[in-house]
Amino acid sequence: MSEISKALQEKKTDKELYEYQKGAISQIFEKFESAQNDYHLLYQLPTGGGKTVIFSEIVRQYLKTHKKKVLVMTHRIELCNQTSKMLTSFGVTNKVVNSKANLDDQAHYSCFVAMVETLNNRLNDGVLDISDVGLVIIDEAHYNSFTKLFKFFETSFILGVTATPLSSNKELPMKDNYDALITGETIENLIENEFLARAETYAYDMGLTSLEIGSNGDYTVKSSEDLYTSPAMLQKTVDAYKKHSLGKKALIFNNGINTSISVYYAFKQAGLPIMHLDNTATKKQRQQILNWFHKTPNAILTSVSILTTGFDEPTIDTIILNRATKSLTLYYQMVGRGSRILNNKSKFTIIDLGNNLYRFGPWGADLDWQLIFKSPNWYADRIKTDDVIESNFKHDLADEIKDEFSKSEATYFDIQQTYKDAVAKGESSKVVLERSIEQHAKICIENSEDVYDALGLAKLLKDDINQRIEIYAKCISKSTHNFLKWLKDDYYKKLISYLRANFDTKFEEIHGYPPKE
Repeated sequence: MSEISKALQEKKTDKELYEYQKGAISQIFEKFESAQNDYHLLYQLPTGGGKTVIFSEIVRQYLKTHKKKVLVMTHRIELCNQTSKMLTSFGVTNKVVNSKANLDDQAHYSCFVAMVETLNNRLNDGVLDISDVGLVIIDEAHYNSFTKLFKFFETSFILGVTATPLSSNKELPMKDNYDALITGETIENLIENEFLARAETYAYDMGLTSLEIGSNGDYTVKSSEDLYTSPAMLQKTVDAYKKHSLGKKALIFNNGINTSISVYYAFKQAGLPIMHLDNTATKKQRQQILNWFHKTPNAILTSVSILTTGFDEPTIDTIILNRATKSLTLYYQMVGRGSRILNNKSKFTIIDLGNNLYRFGPWGADLDWQLIFKSPNWYADRIKTDDVIESNFKHDLADEIKDEFSKSEATYFDIQQTYKDAVAKGESSKVVLERSIEQHAKICIENSEDVYDALGLAKLLKDDINQRIEIYAKCISKSTHNFLKWLKDDYYKKLISYLRANFDTKFEEIHGYPPKE
């Protein structure tokens, strides 16, 4: 490296390393100095903990003490550019190896930053000399696209960094590509020491059994869009934002472009300031939207997965998970977008519309990353299924309807327990719906002056009826679309008939006096 003087310049950043970051750097260098040249080390640190700062300082120190070059790999162009800027701020002169880069001057550089696909093409074309690369750093190392490049660096020390040391592909566990894991500070410690904001989560009970699992192990876009673009679901998303975060800056994550566009129109119709962003936007459009989002205090941005990494906007107050995911990594990436602290921000809000809290636990829970790294299948197999999650739901009336039934002490009816009790007594399963209808009729009569009031209230119970029928169908193991539709229609007809036939008698039993003539 005849031009090593071009690799290091005066440090231009005012970023001070925290003690936990210094400790991580010491651990990594200790392993680096004691391990063989081709050692693969993985380092875990939560989003917002400063992974880029840490590995930028590692590059700076490495180039000062080793006569080898460094290569930093990322999986997206935004991360590539951000990493290059951070390295430069640490006094590391670096060259970005993109599709348009002229590599005629590559001998003058000791540090390269490249996106994985571009690097793969350049290496296969033989136009980038990596014979003297001693250290390879991989950002967002849980993505498996990097592993195809390991064959080019069989004599290099590889450092992968990630917030979640769990492979994006269940069939390609990280333990097969990395020799050891070093874990950094926990989310709770970072919160306690005011490096991250604390999350306040509002989780909604969602019926997700209609969702399908794709070949990648996560919910398909098609089945997600069928659910999340329904008028009822769009209204629930708008209502959830209004209830918990009205007037606050929010980032909405969706599974699919059509969902995000539908959310955009639903919020727009509600008179809320919102914009939509997906990967079809031009670079100029993207920048305009993100500038608007940054400058507008109550801005709402609805998107697909493009803002899960490489996007840093500390002014975000609310994260809306308008989707379900089977990926712990994606869950942490999405929530992490809201965890950045500001002078006047020490907490943020999560609105979970995908049962993600129930599936993975609270963001920042004390996870054993070493166990997850060593036994990823053991962890994955213990993630709750949707059936198990939903079996624990206590389905009650929606808040906006409950006010109409304020005279009733209890509006909840436990279909599952009623079914178990009936089976234990040897009764027909039909008695479960009969008792449910009687309870629905009771709360209608309790809050009415005459039969017409009761019939009006019965119309408000259709969503609750649908939920009860779906739980009942699972109990009896019958759930075809036509059967469910018939049950729901039949239930409502029987409820109306019951009210017409029994209103006067039941009213007097409940109130102690006859209804008005």
